[in-house]
Amino acid sequence: MAICVLDLYKEHMPIPPNAVRAYLDDLPEDRREAIEAIREVINRNLPKGYEEGMQYGMPAWFVPHSVFPDGYHCDPKQPLPFASVASQKNHIGLYFLCVYMDPDLQAWFETEWRKTGKRWDAGKSCVRVKSLEGIPLPLVGKLIKKVSVKKFLAVYQARVPAPKKKAVTKKIGKKTVTKKKTVTKKIAKKKATTRKTTKK
Repeated sequence: MAICVLDLYKEHMPIPPNAVRAYLDDLPEDRREAIEAIREVINRNLPKGYEEGMQYGMPAWFVPHSVFPDGYHCDPKQPLPFASVASQKNHIGLYFLCVYMDPDLQAWFETEWRKTGKRWDAGKSCVRVKSLEGIPLPLVGKLIKKVSVKKFLAVYQARVPAPKKKAVTKKIGKKTVTKKKTVTKKIAKKKATTRKTTKK
């Protein structure tokens, strides 16, 4: 499963939550009923710090830039995706980046799902269900409740390297030199030493 699983859906910035209502209203009755039930259980169990909206063309929950300024590494303009749900042509897709990022949580979730007797049909990026009857809603709520923003960010940052800082261009005398941060510190140290020598 590629780490940028949500790149299957190309949209731009998240759309406010009222657009979720428009998305739901445009669905056939059975799909609307199922996704509304999923949305209700997620919102009821959602830990503090996540936000709901439309992201990648589907109802979603994410870590906003106000909490995690780096955003999603595949597209930093996007806040970090946490979970989402979509009505696809032949199924309803449940997208849990929180599960994908954590192998232990993934193993737990699959085991618990199978215990419910519901059909387990997982693809590279989601769990697929045919209808509301195929979704163990209490388990979805339990999953969401387990993953605080702090825990999710810790797992995400352990898997995804922090963005590299750009080199800084410094003008030293008549020369313009591109220095890395570590080199810049040496320059600052040298200046400080020079100041101390002058004082003596």
